[in-house]
Amino acid sequence: MSQASEVLVLVERTETGAVRKASLELLTLARRLGTPAAVVFGGADDAVVASLAEYGAATVHAVDDSAVADNPVVPKAEALAQLAGRGGVAAVLVTSGPEGKDVAGRLAVALGSGIVTDAVDVTPGPSGLSVTQSVVAGAWVAVSEVVRGTPVITVRPNAVSAEPAPAAGAPTVETVSVPFSPVATAATVVSRKPKVASGRPELLDAAVVVAGGRGVGSADGFGVIESVADVLGGAVGASRAATDLDWYAHENQIGQTGKTVAPQLYIAGGISGAIQHRAGMQGSKTIVAVNKDPKAPIFTIADFGVVGDLHTVLPQLTEEIGRRRG
Repeated sequence: MSQASEVLVLVERTETGAVRKASLELLTLARRLGTPAAVVFGGADDAVVASLAEYGAATVHAVDDSAVADNPVVPKAEALAQLAGRGGVAAVLVTSGPEGKDVAGRLAVALGSGIVTDAVDVTPGPSGLSVTQSVVAGAWVAVSEVVRGTPVITVRPNAVSAEPAPAAGAPTVETVSVPFSPVATAATVVSRKPKVASGRPELLDAAVVVAGGRGVGSADGFGVIESVADVLGGAVGASRAATDLDWYAHENQIGQTGKTVAPQLYIAGGISGAIQHRAGMQGSKTIVAVNKDPKAPIFTIADFGVVGDLHTVLPQLTEEIGRRRG
């Protein structure tokens, strides 16, 4: 594959406008495959361009987003289709997630291209791109290639082995004006409610994640999980069992049908470790499990395990960390 080929990366932003860590991962990945080109909506100010440049973007396509603010999915797909339709594009990389998969699916149809979702790695192959997926809840690995059109690939956050790596450059910034179709404004956001700030890092970006499961016992029981997360400066996660019981918000669910995390430290409190949950966290660098059941499956992948009641163990952990930090 020619390194002159552009690899389009759809950039995701936080509520404050900063570039998400997952998009920096995609830029790092794109450098293996061709020339990284970031596609930005919501304004490409100096801070955003500098962040993208630091991670290797050779070009920043800043899309006129007048139709995107209240119509977030279809305009992005149409803008990417226009950019990819110019030719010379080796692939389009999008972060896996509800919106990312929606955009990617529409884009693949528009381009008549193949699509691979939930990739955990992408490398140059003998006849194109070789895409690795973790399937059957992480029990198997599948390797695929797109054989028609420009590959559209959604990549799981934190899943690719390459951490976001700086590769400073001076990107060319191009303002792109897209003639959006009537379909692009068919669905409109009519209201927004700001998310209540917790003061904790975003789950997908956190270096430390403390998660609770059914063993926490109740919604109030998550207080011990939050205490450990706060003393470590981490994020709070939950198993599907806990979110289905409305003990914690579904946006914090980790697992096959939730988010995929790979922090430096993952502490699982009261989580049995079903294969569906492990699919969303087994890439963590260090895993600590606390569970009353010594036969809980989570212990098979844990680096450190404590057999005990989390309501006894975790408060002691919080107290000891606080004591050592003075």
